[in-house]
Amino acid sequence: MSHPCLNCGACCASFRVSFYWSETDAHPCGTVPQQLTAPVSPFHAAMLGTEHMPLRCIALTGAIGKSAYCSIYPLRPSTCREFDVADPRCAKARQDHGLPLPEMASAL
Repeated sequence: MSHPCLNCGACCASFRVSFYWSETDAHPCGTVPQQLTAPVSPFHAAMLGTEHMPLRCIALTGAIGKSAYCSIYPLRPSTCREFDVADPRCAKARQDHGLPLPEMASAL
């Protein structure tokens, strides 16, 4: 069984992805490409495409629920790293996109 997040992408098209600005590569230790972000406050940035409706992260590639993946996966912000299939927001995002609950979440 593969991990249900590997082809989903529902969360990437359901929520604003905001994080502290120093996670961008504008900071010496940051990794998220700054050109893929928009400022939301003096101290926070958001992934482009998640700061307005309709939501779809600029880094999301492919079709939601079929072949979706993060084009900057190793560089993704902490907000994405901390999001988990067991999070109730995952079930909501999947439902909003007409996807079934992931097998791993229904077993929890």
